[in-house]
Amino acid sequence: MPRESYQEGLDQLREDVLYMSEVVLERLRLGLDALEQKDAETAREVIEGDHEINQMYLELEQDCIDLLALQQPVASDLRFIAASFKIITDLERIADLATNLAEYSEGADRDVFPEVDIQGVADVITEMIETAMDAYADEDADLCYAIAQRDDEVDVLCEEASEAVVRELIEHEVEEEASEQEVEQLMNDVSRLLLTIRDLERVGDHAVNIAARTLYMVENDDDLIY
Repeated sequence: MPRESYQEGLDQLREDVLYMSEVVLERLRLGLDALEQKDAETAREVIEGDHEINQMYLELEQDCIDLLALQQPVASDLRFIAASFKIITDLERIADLATNLAEYSEGADRDVFPEVDIQGVADVITEMIETAMDAYADEDADLCYAIAQRDDEVDVLCEEASEAVVRELIEHEVEEEASEQEVEQLMNDVSRLLLTIRDLERVGDHAVNIAARTLYMVENDDDLIY
């Protein structure tokens, strides 16, 4: 592969990874909207669109392999390709979690424990992904560290949200005449809410992974990789 074409391939890979991140972020937002609004149509759009993300991932995976196979990259290019491959893996998993959120919305026909600010947690996590991809696009090491620090905030928010759900459940008074079906519905709602919090925390972890791989790409520093 001529050097000029090789550089074009590297540039195209970066553009394609950034495009994939935009699509994944849109899927995540739609999944959250579906959950908040109990919107079955939006949920179905996210669930059925997951194959598009999977196909995008496979194509970019092949691009990474081709760039490695067709010309031996120098150290900086090798780190870029390796980081890009790891980042698309994290993006694909974020898309899977967005699908989970959409699936949770299909069984949610009422608000349960509105005191738990799921959307507030989601806003922080969505911003983390955006910042992580900005760090990748601009090769900004400082942003990588900022994301890792922000993850501590997310962990606290998720822990507080989970504790609030459990506390509300303990304090929730179930009417004596409540049917077994109504009690089961309550437990399903609680389970769904706890799973939502868990999945949002995992999305935040993937944002940190993206930042960690970007830092390695930019500075050959594995400080954030764990």
